[in-house]
Amino acid sequence: MAKNHQQAVLKHARKLGVLRPRDLNPIGVPRVYLRQLVESGELLKTGRGLYVVAGAPLTENHSLAEAAKLSPKGVICLLSALRFHGLTTENPAEVWIAIPRGTRPPKSASPALRVVTLSGEMMTKGIKLHVIQGVSVPVYCVAKTVADCFRFRNRIGVNIAVEALRDAWRDKKATSGELWHYAKVCRVLNVMRPYFDSLA
Repeated sequence: MAKNHQQAVLKHARKLGVLRPRDLNPIGVPRVYLRQLVESGELLKTGRGLYVVAGAPLTENHSLAEAAKLSPKGVICLLSALRFHGLTTENPAEVWIAIPRGTRPPKSASPALRVVTLSGEMMTKGIKLHVIQGVSVPVYCVAKTVADCFRFRNRIGVNIAVEALRDAWRDKKATSGELWHYAKVCRVLNVMRPYFDSLA
């Protein structure tokens, strides 16, 4: 019986990419088997309540998959979204994640999370789903990410926002229409306009 449960856990972990203890509820396996599999070296504990199959290839974006598991309502944003879209060479030490205003922020030391709160269309617009290591990860699109960078310029630095706009435009990763649209959604049209005019 124990062997069957362990095999069921490993199979589920392979399917999900990143496993949380609550993911065992639908398959009816007690959580005690997680510890047994970690002790036997078949599962790796990569963070608080996060497990992957030992030997599974961990990509550069593994921390984004973990963050998505830790915060089901969260969306990858700002510096982490810039990195994901190839718009910065910086590799942020934390995963930047947006959550709806009023939502309790997830606690995690690994991966370290930097949480911002958004509401209304600023939270819900511009989300694209990407599958990373078997996990469906919501990430803001390029144009929304650029607009967010201007909205949070006091936290990340205006130079990063300007560089993101310039690179997105130069690399044709966002159209002027998309950039204007999300500048309006994020209410930063007047802030972005002079920088945008210098590109056109």
